[in-house]
Amino acid sequence: MFSNYDVIVVGAGHAGCEAAAAAANMGSKTLLVTMNMQTIAQMSCNPAMGGIAKGQIVREIDALGGYSGIVTDHSMIQFRMLNKSKGPAMWSPRAQNDRMLFSLKWREILENTPNLDFYQDMVSGLLIEGNRCTGVITGLGHHITSKTVVLTNGTFLNGIIHIGEKKFGGGRVAEKAATGITEQLITLGFESDRLKTGTPPRIDGRSLDYSKMEEQKGDEDITGFSFTSTQKITARQQRSCWITYTSQEVHDMLKTGFDRSPMYAGRIEGVGPRYCPSIEDKINRFAERDRHQLFVEPEGWNTVEIYVNGFSTSLPEEVQYEALRKVPGFENSKMFRPGYAIEYDYFPPTQLDYSLETKIISNLFFAGQINGTTGYEEAACQGLMAGINAHLKACQKDPFYLKRSEAYIGVLIDDLISKGTEEPYRMFTSRAEFRTLLRQDNADIRLTRKGHEIGLASRERMDTLEKKEKDVSSILEILNQVSLEPEEVNHFLTEAGSSPLTQKQKASQLLLRPGIFLHEMANAIQRLHSNLPTREKESLEQVDIQIKYNTYIEKEKELVEKMSKLEYLSIPENFNYSNIPALSAEAKQKLIRIQPRTLGQASRISGVNPSDVQILMVYMGR
Repeated sequence: MFSNYDVIVVGAGHAGCEAAAAAANMGSKTLLVTMNMQTIAQMSCNPAMGGIAKGQIVREIDALGGYSGIVTDHSMIQFRMLNKSKGPAMWSPRAQNDRMLFSLKWREILENTPNLDFYQDMVSGLLIEGNRCTGVITGLGHHITSKTVVLTNGTFLNGIIHIGEKKFGGGRVAEKAATGITEQLITLGFESDRLKTGTPPRIDGRSLDYSKMEEQKGDEDITGFSFTSTQKITARQQRSCWITYTSQEVHDMLKTGFDRSPMYAGRIEGVGPRYCPSIEDKINRFAERDRHQLFVEPEGWNTVEIYVNGFSTSLPEEVQYEALRKVPGFENSKMFRPGYAIEYDYFPPTQLDYSLETKIISNLFFAGQINGTTGYEEAACQGLMAGINAHLKACQKDPFYLKRSEAYIGVLIDDLISKGTEEPYRMFTSRAEFRTLLRQDNADIRLTRKGHEIGLASRERMDTLEKKEKDVSSILEILNQVSLEPEEVNHFLTEAGSSPLTQKQKASQLLLRPGIFLHEMANAIQRLHSNLPTREKESLEQVDIQIKYNTYIEKEKELVEKMSKLEYLSIPENFNYSNIPALSAEAKQKLIRIQPRTLGQASRISGVNPSDVQILMVYMGR
C-alpha cells in the first residue's frame, strides 16, 4: 500500500504544513500523516498571524520560499503594521485572518504540490534500526518506511484538556490526543517534560454591543507578508476589531472559581506561557491592576464567531460565562464554547542539532511545539527548516543553517538548542541582538538568494528580488548625484514642517531629516520624479531606510564581523570537556549535555561564563 518515502511528516499544523511543502518542493517524495484531514493548518487559538517579531518570521518564511505569508495574505480580513512610530527594526506586520479560509488555502496549496501524498491516521510509534529512524508505525498498524521523519505533534502528545474540575484527553477540543511516541522516545534516551497553553471562550458576535467598545480599524496601506504578487484586500474591505476592558467586578467574579481552577488546584503540572498568561494568572500576578485589555476579534468574513483575545482561561464554564457578562459590551453575550487549558508533552530542544535533527537518533527531526515553542509563526519556521534539512539528509547533502545575524529564524533555533526552554518560548525583537539588520522589509534581500540556492525559492522570486535590488541601487545612485535647488524643494520642506534650504543640497542628504520620506519628496519634486527608475513604494521605502539608518546598519555589520570570529571557531566533535578542570562545574555539565558546535554557541549557553569560553579557547589551541 505504501512505497518507500524520502520524508514523512507527522502532523499537519503550521510546522507540518511548511515541512511537507518544503521537502516536496525540493524534490523529496513526501508523506504527510495527520489524524484529521479536515483540520490541516488549523488556527487552534488566535485567528491571526504576525505581530511583534512574529511578523518578521513570516516574511522570512516567505523569502525562503515557504507558504505562510501567501496563505496569510490570501485569507486576511485586516492588516496592521505595528510599531510604525518606532524605527524600522521594530516594524512588525500583523494580520487578522479568516480561520476557515486560512486552513482551506493551505490544503489547496498542499494538494497541488507535486511529490506530496497524504494519509489520515495516528502515528503511534517510530521504526528504529540501531540509532537511525527508518519510518513510522500508525494506529492502524501500518509500517511506513522513509529515509527521514519530521515530528510536528503540536499539543497532541498525551494532551489533556482542563475546564475547571473537568479534564479529558485531547490534543484540541473535540480531537483525541496522540499516544505512544513519548513513551518510545523516552526508552530511546530522550528527556521529556510537560507544558501548558490555553485558549479563551468563543462568543456569538450577534450578542455583543459594539457601541460600548473602542473600534480598531486596519491600516490604509496594506503591505501584507508575501514578497510575491499575491492579491490582497483593499483598505475598505477590512473588518474592524474592537477593544474593551475587564473591571474589578469581573475580577471578583473570576476569583470565585479560583478554588476550582486546575492551575491553582495543582492538577496542571506543565508551565504556561509567560507572555500570554491566562486571565486568572494576570489577576494573580498583577493584583494592583483593576482592569485588563481585551481584544474582540472576528474569526472570518462569513461567521459571527468572536475570539476574545486576552481572556484565555481554564476556569469552570459557568464562572467564565458570568464574568464575561460583566465586561462592557458583553452583558448579553452568548458563548459558543468555553475557554480551556491544554497540557502536553514536549522534548527540551537542547537534544537537537542546528538542523533540528535529534542528536540521539539520526534522520529524526523535531519541529514546533514538541520543541517547547508557542505560536503559529515559531512553529512554521521550524517546520520549514526541518523540512529543508530532512530533504537534504535524505539526499545525503550538507544541512542548511541560518545564523543569528541572518534571520530571526536563526535566533530562534540557536536559542532553543543552546539555552533550551522550561516554558513556552515566544519570539521578541529583544531576543535578536542584530535586529537593525533583521528587518521585515529586507527579509527577501537577506534570504531569497539562499532559498533559491537550495532549490526552494523559485526563479520567479529571484527575478523579483533582482529587480528590487537593481531599482534600489539605481535610486541610491541618483539621490547621491542629484543636487536640489532651494526653489525646487522649499515648498515641499515647508509643507513637511522642515527648515527650508538656503543653498542647494544633495537629495540623499535631505532624506536624513526626520519626517522627510522619499515617496512624498519624489511626488512633490518634478526633476526627482522623472529621474527615478521606479515609483514602487517598496523600493522607495527600502532606499529611505538604507539612507536614514545607514550609520546604525554599518555599526551592526561591524559587530557581526567581530562576533563571527567566535562563530567560526568550531569545537571538535565529541570534545572531552571532563578533562578541563578549570571549567566551572555548571559549564562542564551544560557543555557535555548540549555539545555546542562552535565557541559562539558555547558562549550563549546559560551557565557558561566568558571565562569558561576563554579556557576553552586555550585548550583548543586558540
